[in-house]
Parts: sequence; structure tokens; C-alpha cells
Amino acid sequence: MSRIPTHTVEDAPEASRSLLKNVIQFSPTGRPLNMHAQMAHSPAVLVAYTSLRAATADYGTLGPRLSSALMLATATAIRSEYVVAITSRLAHITGWSDSEVAALRAGNTLGDNEIDTLTRLVREAAVDSGNVTDTTWNDARSAGWTDEQLAEAFAYLGLTVFTAYFLNYARTEVDV
Repeated sequence: MSRIPTHTVEDAPEASRSLLKNVIQFSPTGRPLNMHAQMAHSPAVLVAYTSLRAATADYGTLGPRLSSALMLATATAIRSEYVVAITSRLAHITGWSDSEVAALRAGNTLGDNEIDTLTRLVREAAVDSGNVTDTTWNDARSAGWTDEQLAEAFAYLGLTVFTAYFLNYARTEVDV
């Protein structure tokens, strides 16, 4: 059972209403998802979430396809059913095939060394509180990833962890 009330735009705290209206634009249901509707209970939580999304959308250079793979790899590493469902859908929307989504969900390689090293890096960071071994880091560098790209990968890891932890904390019911 959910621990935090689920809001509509009309009954959300005033400071959350405009943000909640905005999240409807990227909602697959045309209404706030349960996660957004619960985040709206605290404007600080909804602002933090939407700020992370905006930062990755406005300043990210890795592109939607790769960022969705990084978020899916993170979601599966931290075992968040809701976020796995959302990021799986996002991965499909951004062009990943069913078999590629299945591989990302299982933590398997895709056969693309560049992508495999970066998803391995975020998975390792997700399961070890942000820590990655020098070997994993150097493998990603050797695959061609720059320090800027490796730093940016953390933004997708952070967005996914923030979302997943809130959903676990609030016991949000899956509606995706």
C-alpha cells in the first residue's frame, strides 16, 4: 500500500501544480503517473525530480537512446520494478529492440563495446554506492568515452536512483 497521497493537478499543493501539469506532457497516460502524483505531495521532491530531468534533457550530450540504456541498466541494478517498467518503455521508444531491452534488463552485453562498457560502469556504480573500480573506469576510457561523458553518465544514474528510491520509500503502486 502506498505511503504518500497521490494527487491530481487540482488537489496537489499549490507549489506543485504547475510542475504536475508539465509532467503530463511526457506521461504515457495523459495524466500524471502515480510517481509524479506522489512526488507532488512535497513540492521539494517534485522540483528536485523535474530539475534532474530538465538538466539531462537540456544539457545532456549522450542522446536519448543511450541515456535510456543507462537508466535501464541502473534501474535493473537497483531492482526497482517501477523504474524498470518506465525505462524499458523509454528504451523501446528511443529505438532499442525487444532483444536489446531484454539484454539491458538482464545485465548482458549488447555486442557494442562502447555501450557495453558504459552500461557496465553505471551498473557497477549503482550497486556500489557510486563506486567503480579503476578497471571499469579505464575500460570505459579505453572504449572512447571522455571524462565529460563519464561524468554525464552519472546524471542519468542519479536521476534513476533518485526516482527509484523515492518510489521504494513511498511504496508507489506501478501504473505503467
